[in-house]
Amino acid sequence: MSKTNNFVFKALTIVAWVIFVGLCIEAGGLIVNFIFSIYNPQFVHNLYQKLDLSEMYESSKWAFYSMYSFILVISILKAVLFYKVILLVTKIDLSKPFNNFASKQILQISYYTLSIGFISHIAKQSAKNLMHHGFVTNNLNVFWADSEAFILMAAIIYIIAQIFKKGIEIQNENELTI
Repeated sequence: MSKTNNFVFKALTIVAWVIFVGLCIEAGGLIVNFIFSIYNPQFVHNLYQKLDLSEMYESSKWAFYSMYSFILVISILKAVLFYKVILLVTKIDLSKPFNNFASKQILQISYYTLSIGFISHIAKQSAKNLMHHGFVTNNLNVFWADSEAFILMAAIIYIIAQIFKKGIEIQNENELTI
């Protein structure tokens, strides 16, 4: 592998780590925010990302818990997704990239990405439904605005996983014929 490719791969590994740390901080902040909102709702407007759902909590606890559950699940899944990406980029052997580990990791990444997309889409539709019932959910759209992008990305990653699987089969055939 050339120096340029090696540098780009290391830079992408660093970017993946930075994104992972950021997503972990976001997920942790949202979990703390959730705990505070349950035990002390009057301080919610001062917490992480100014995610104030106190009106929703007072109007309908079911709506509050369902929307916050979507937010927590999506943020945790995003952190797990980038953990899987970090595992892939740190343990892949670039001299022989077509191996079972890489194939399984890429397939898992596609499943996590698809899960994020579907859950985000369900959350978006649930928020729209709650808006029709008088709840204010505009500040929540930032958590599931990219649901379609995740679904499309999952399809692309799945195709790449299948290419890796076929590459492994061809590589194994070539090793057997020698």
